[in-house]
Amino acid sequence: MGAGPRRLGRQRPEVRRERALMVLADLTAGAVEDAREREARTSLAIVERAALDRPAALDALAALAPADRVKIIAEVKRASPSRGDLAAIPDPAFQASRYEEGGASAISVLTEGRKFKGSLADLEAVRERVSVPVLRKDFIATPYQVLEARAAGADLVLLIVAALEQPLLAQLHDLVLQLGMTPLVETHSAEELSRASDLGARLVGVNARNLSTFELDRDLFGRLADSFPSDAIKIAESAVLTPDDVRHYRSSGADVVLIGEALVTSEPVVTLHAFLEAGS
Repeated sequence: MGAGPRRLGRQRPEVRRERALMVLADLTAGAVEDAREREARTSLAIVERAALDRPAALDALAALAPADRVKIIAEVKRASPSRGDLAAIPDPAFQASRYEEGGASAISVLTEGRKFKGSLADLEAVRERVSVPVLRKDFIATPYQVLEARAAGADLVLLIVAALEQPLLAQLHDLVLQLGMTPLVETHSAEELSRASDLGARLVGVNARNLSTFELDRDLFGRLADSFPSDAIKIAESAVLTPDDVRHYRSSGADVVLIGEALVTSEPVVTLHAFLEAGS
């Protein structure tokens, strides 16, 4: 048991990256398969009509614009591949309302069902309850998924650079913008930040989680902070459990911190107040 992590730690960077891409590819393939099943029941044309009939998306760039203290995207998250079950969350809309009460500037909703136990119904319920922007957090790789995000009321859509070849990433980025939403472009390296910059991405995150080992590197954001596009809002994702973590990200240049586990496993209003104070 003890030898495994040490061997893993000595793997060459290219091997670790290959493992991470395999994990991400599996998660993305599952999400796309589930989306195809939904499309078999509800055609792209119907979903597109529903997306276009939605009221205009909220302005996430304005909501998350840099300020004199950190802003927080609070996440509705029942489970994850790395941690297993976190919280039952029988009423995601109520959970989100507590986040808004606590001062969150936006709400992230996991809609992936296999590993995260989320759904588009969760997002729809949250959108009806809160007045701040709502992010669809999922493994997005098709136009259908972007359209159903808008049809469900999403204001933002997560696009993971490592999961997408650049032409598809650019296509989905453009579609998100055409629908009036904001893409949140997630990266894990300087090379991926360069790809985000090529898109003209305005909302860019660095995820501290290594997808091959599920280990967290809280210092990754700081090492990459100077590589962000010059006009992008900088988001630190993952590795936030205490106010010190928020303080660390803020001192490293984060405008926004995305937080999930720490909020679903605690009293969210109290925790958010502590985190916001630490990032002031």
